[in-house]
Amino acid sequence: MATAARPTPSSSDGTPAPPVLLELARAHHVDTQFDSHRGPVAVPPDTLVAVLASLDVDASTETLAREALEHLLHRTESRLLPRCVVTRAGQRLDLSVPARTEVWIDLEHGGSLTVTHGRVPDDLPPGRHTLCARPNDGLGDRAAAVPLIVSPTRLPGLRQRSWGFLAQLYSVLSQRSWGMGDLGDLTDLGQWAGHTHGAGFIQVNPLHAGLPASPGQASDPSPYRPSSRRFADPVHLRVEAVPEYPYLDAAAHARVSALAQRGAALRDAVLLNDGLVDRDATWTLKHEALTVLHTVPRSPGREAAYQAFLRREGKPLDDYAIWCALAEEHGTGWRSWPAGLRDPGSAAVRRAADELSARVEFHRWLAWLVDEQLGAAQSSARTAGMTVGLIHDLAVGCHPEGADAWALQNCLATGISVGAPPDAFNARGQDWGLPPWRPDTLADVGYAPYAALLRGVVRHAGALRIDHVMGLFRLWWVPEGRPPTEGTYVRYDHEAMLGVLALEAQRAGTAVIGEDLGTVEPGVREELADRGILGTSVLWFERDYDAKGDSEDADGGGSPLPPDRWRKQCLATLTTHDLPSTAARLSGEHVELRHRLGLLARPLAEEQAEAEADVEEWLGELAREGLLSVSPYGEGPAADAPETGSGDALPDAVAALHRYLLRTPAELVGVWLPDALGDPRPQNLPGTSSEYPNWRLPLADATGHPASLEQLTASPRTTALAAVLNELQP
Repeated sequence: MATAARPTPSSSDGTPAPPVLLELARAHHVDTQFDSHRGPVAVPPDTLVAVLASLDVDASTETLAREALEHLLHRTESRLLPRCVVTRAGQRLDLSVPARTEVWIDLEHGGSLTVTHGRVPDDLPPGRHTLCARPNDGLGDRAAAVPLIVSPTRLPGLRQRSWGFLAQLYSVLSQRSWGMGDLGDLTDLGQWAGHTHGAGFIQVNPLHAGLPASPGQASDPSPYRPSSRRFADPVHLRVEAVPEYPYLDAAAHARVSALAQRGAALRDAVLLNDGLVDRDATWTLKHEALTVLHTVPRSPGREAAYQAFLRREGKPLDDYAIWCALAEEHGTGWRSWPAGLRDPGSAAVRRAADELSARVEFHRWLAWLVDEQLGAAQSSARTAGMTVGLIHDLAVGCHPEGADAWALQNCLATGISVGAPPDAFNARGQDWGLPPWRPDTLADVGYAPYAALLRGVVRHAGALRIDHVMGLFRLWWVPEGRPPTEGTYVRYDHEAMLGVLALEAQRAGTAVIGEDLGTVEPGVREELADRGILGTSVLWFERDYDAKGDSEDADGGGSPLPPDRWRKQCLATLTTHDLPSTAARLSGEHVELRHRLGLLARPLAEEQAEAEADVEEWLGELAREGLLSVSPYGEGPAADAPETGSGDALPDAVAALHRYLLRTPAELVGVWLPDALGDPRPQNLPGTSSEYPNWRLPLADATGHPASLEQLTASPRTTALAAVLNELQP
């Protein structure tokens, strides 16, 4: 079979990229071409220069590029040890070090081991050790010490197969909520799902700290563009659950009660008047109430627990709290702050932190409260019988003006945004507005910020879902000011990224799920599976492409994949937060919605016909499996349709689709919580911003009318769906 000719990168005026630029880019793990649905595409030289500049490499001229390449080669050759060494337990590791060099390992928990002839002992325990070297050549003191990270070979598997709900926490309002779902609601949801229905987990959206609202401008409601991924958002706190709440004096209690009444009014505006979740209004009330609560003295035991939290979190917490205090004074756009405050290590920041010490302390305290309530939610879920409990979600990156971007500037690429290349479904590509990790500086610091981030997220999780897990292998970098089509892939040391992830997950006893939908390089899913990381399988995308010789990136083709051919290591679902609900998919309402918003790339009739054909094909598959008596050609249910066991509460097709998931070997089966009530609306509609209320919709019934947590749990349809899921076989 003939292969496509390798394209030659050229600038906008057609000038080809100099070979030295291509060599320099590859040396820094920057791809010079990528594979699109139309074949290989060369990366423009201007993009390569911009991406290299974000790595502090000047390649603006051919001469400078050659000098940079020579400098890189010299620096690499002169290193006594690599920047960082990551290996797996039991794996042979041989080091290339100069003769007459003493090499040893300082173990994480004390003691040391000698390395003989460059051979690292293969019985090293998993952990963060230090690899040391010192030449005995009499040429001076050139001692080196670098991180040596030993990861477990494979993550332990789940204890048993289970099913659970996928929920957007802000959308799950109870009669105790202040305008949006909170951690008290999450605790109740987990206890109900576990005790009453035997569910094994609740997966929630990222609970990361959001970027605060700026004067005159609402905050970004997307949980996937947070200020900090390391710390959770205090907007999720249940104020009444703070242990100091009962000890408010009469005046303070009256003040907080008045705020609670205003919070109830926000809730009623959503549930009773078809309103939208207003995160900023909710936080305004909670912020005032928590400010009052902060004045209540802590008991000796509570104070000791708080101090232990501060010691454990250390500098990352200090940086986060200082950013929050500075943002209150100067706004959230730290890149526009006074020059001295843009550097977290500056004397100006230290002085400002002292001046704002009360506010810094307040934000530390808030982080502690959220950590406590997250722990309580996970503990109650496990007490309710859940085998997994909470599955937390890790976003791809952070907001460029947020706390993480400020504190971790040395580890994030400047002037770069993460996105996706153009494909068959989006010819313009995507720009997500998130700065990426720098592979070089991450290695220099032994992946410590990445490890700390993971440690914080998995602490109160039975499992961790990693959004766009392919980003641990490569990310699409888009230089600032350029369209996504003019980006390129930058590659990461995936052995290191996966190794650090495996180490932190094993220590926390946490399973890992990778969201691996979309364009996935060959070998990535196999590598994840080899590590014991589950994938994500969505029914509508699970097709037998090989049967027609199609690839996964092809536009259409492939018949529904039989359930026994699904992979075992996955979380299987019918939909996600970015996709139509099951009710909308079956009715075709999602096509109508996109048509109303002008998002269709083809005529309405053509899009509708394709959507209807897709549904009919799946109904036919359900019929072949004996789950639904319906013609494979979509002629409607047969007169002798089998009983679903759900009566009129649950449509036959919805029950059959979930039973189809149960027939797969998937270790986890997830139920989109809005599907329990037949909610037809997506929580997020990609390609929209102000046109659609993304991330602001409450849970609703089949008519789109908001429903409370109490209504959800009392719904016959919810009970019927849970009964279907409890047919799950070990």
